[in-house]
This record gives sequence, structure tokens and C-alpha cells, in this order.
Amino acid sequence: MSDLLGLYIDHQMTTPLAIAQLSAKIKSLASDLGRNGVLLVTTCARVEVYGEETELRNIDSTIFSGFSCRRIEGAAAIARRLAEIASGAHSQILGESYISQQLAKAIEFVSPTVPIFQVARSAIDTGRAVRERQQFIASLNYDQIVRDIIADRFPSGEPLDRLYIIGAGMLGLGLIRSGVGERFRSTVVVTRNPKNLRKRLRPWNDIEVVLMRPADMGSAPEPRSIVVIATADVNDEYEATLQDALLRLEPRTIVDLSSIPVLSDAVVGKLNCVNMYGAEFLGFIEENNRQLAPRLPLVFSDIEFTLRTT
Repeated sequence: MSDLLGLYIDHQMTTPLAIAQLSAKIKSLASDLGRNGVLLVTTCARVEVYGEETELRNIDSTIFSGFSCRRIEGAAAIARRLAEIASGAHSQILGESYISQQLAKAIEFVSPTVPIFQVARSAIDTGRAVRERQQFIASLNYDQIVRDIIADRFPSGEPLDRLYIIGAGMLGLGLIRSGVGERFRSTVVVTRNPKNLRKRLRPWNDIEVVLMRPADMGSAPEPRSIVVIATADVNDEYEATLQDALLRLEPRTIVDLSSIPVLSDAVVGKLNCVNMYGAEFLGFIEENNRQLAPRLPLVFSDIEFTLRTT
């Protein structure tokens, strides 16, 4: 076995949008890399690969072409890095919870028998435990951001029509389960596969949502509705369908939580839109990070101590 090596680039090294675009471009390689014992981590804020040095020799030019990545060497340093990521210490929204789920999903592509799996599994458990122990928990998350935007757009208690959630992945399901649509007449989940979503919702039979295909949205204007885009899985055809539907719907606001904004500039100019790179969204993030940043040294030292003793 050769030494373990990591190569990474994240949102602190270049623009978040550039990272998101690179991540979307290469995330399909996870399965092939995993078969070779290489862990690929792709999120909206990072692209990282970990494995034995012999397996990573050509990765730099294949995955990070055009970007300057950083190296991290040895099992101990890699475990520390992954634990810090799992704790939310390197997220754009400090203390957010989705990242540990994303890491856990990423290691599913790697055989449990290879060394990097053992290192990553232990690091994720450590990061999660430290996050809870140090109460390094985001004061806001995506559903809280959506709630705040709803409160801002409907301040007078006027009756609300419908909340549309586009996408039924991890983020979409999280929003549904959070009850973020409780003020609305109904919550509509827009998905290309309603049958599959019904199966996924069976464990939560107390959740009432309406399922709708993208082409069926926007039969009439709904100025007292809000749309949340909670998917990055959008090809050109789907994007065109969504944009046409949203122009017909004319909702009060569209909240685009995609790491790569779905709507074109032409559509954004005609509708009230909020995305992750706009001033309103960044304001939420800055306030959260201002509260949690003083706890970072405690998180880092706790992770280091825990890994060293275990």
C-alpha cells in the first residue's frame, strides 16, 4: 500500500460558482473512481479526491484541469480535513448539516476494504460528534432562509396561495419535511417522476403535498405563490420547460437554491428572483457565520484531540 494522498479545491480558493460548475461536470466519475479505491467528494462548495498516491498520479490533470489544487498527505491529515468538513467548519454556511450526509453518500462508491474508506468513515463520525458536542450548528439553514424570505414577501398576513418546491432530492425532501409550506394553502412538489416520489414519501404519511409534473405548472398567474428551486438536475429541455412555466405562473418570488442558477438572465429580469449569489442570500450567510466563527478554534482542537486519542 502506498501513502494516502488528497487533492482538493474549494470555495475559499476560487469563486463558488466556478466550483459548482466543476463539481457538476465531474460528479459522474464517482463510481469509476470508487472502483479504483479513490474517494471523490463533489458538492456545490468543493471538489476533492482521496486515495492511495499511486491511484492519484493522473487525477490532477483529469479533474482539476485549469485549477490550482492543494495537496494533503497522510492518513492523519486527511482524517482531520474530512472531519472538519463533516462538522461544517469549511462550509459556506458554517455549521450546516447537509455536508455530512453528502460525505456519507460519497463513500458509498468506495469499497469498505480500502484504507481511504476506513479513514473517511471514522472522520465523518468524528466530525458529526464534534459538531453536536460543540453546538456548532447553523442558526439558519435552507428551510429557515426560505421561511425568512416568505415572511419578507408576505408581511401583512395576507392569504397565501401555494408553495412550489421544484425537485425531490435531499434538499427538496428536507424542505417538505420541515413544514416550510405551513402558511400556504398547499405545498406542490414539482417532479419529473411523481411515482418515484410517492414511494419515497410513504414513511411520512402525515405529510400532505400535491405532486405535479413540470409542464403542468403555470396554468394561471399566482401572485400569492412562491417557488423554491431545490434541484441541480436540470438539462436544457427541463430548464426551458421550467422557465416557460414560471413566466406563466408569475409568482411573488422565486428562490433558487441551486449551486448553478437554473434561470437565464432574461427570465430573471422579468421575475422577482433570489439565488445563492445575490445580496439577500449572502446576508443570511454572513449573519450565521458571524455567530459561529468564534467557535471554530474549539471545533478544530476537539477534532484533533478526538482523532489523536482514537
